[in-house]
Amino acid sequence: MGTQANFKSKPLTDISSYLDASTIQFLDVKNRNEAISKLTDCLVSCYNLEESKDEFLQAVLEREKVASTGIGVGVAIPHAKLSEFDDFFVAIGILKTGINWNSMDNVDVKLIFLIAGPDDKQCDYLNLLSQLTIVLRDEEVRKKILSYSSPKQIIETFKRAKGEF
Repeated sequence: MGTQANFKSKPLTDISSYLDASTIQFLDVKNRNEAISKLTDCLVSCYNLEESKDEFLQAVLEREKVASTGIGVGVAIPHAKLSEFDDFFVAIGILKTGINWNSMDNVDVKLIFLIAGPDDKQCDYLNLLSQLTIVLRDEEVRKKILSYSSPKQIIETFKRAKGEF
């Protein structure tokens, strides 16, 4: 028998703990940059991040130039990390009409999850991103989120989904 490595497993990220009703927006936008701008404004307003607004918005837009954060199936996860952030912040945009995001599968995006976070917590960031993508790969979850009219319903969906990991 081989030697077993002693790995400490990290607790799963509770996505709902990063959600606030005021950071879940039903958007009517025409393009990716407008959606990112509106969600950035939402995070700035909710978490008093005014000093970092321009730098964060620019970092997200620069990240999009590197590669699209449209992960497919109508979902995009734009993100950026800044040294002045000490925690993660998530804003959700729900669109009735999809917008082009240059996604891998060329499907227009209707669900946007904007993530802001500290640049020194890469493992935590990857954990958050991983858990989010696990939840969102479920077509029924995506359909439910798109059908809801209240941020509270969306938060409850993520609370329930956490128990399924």
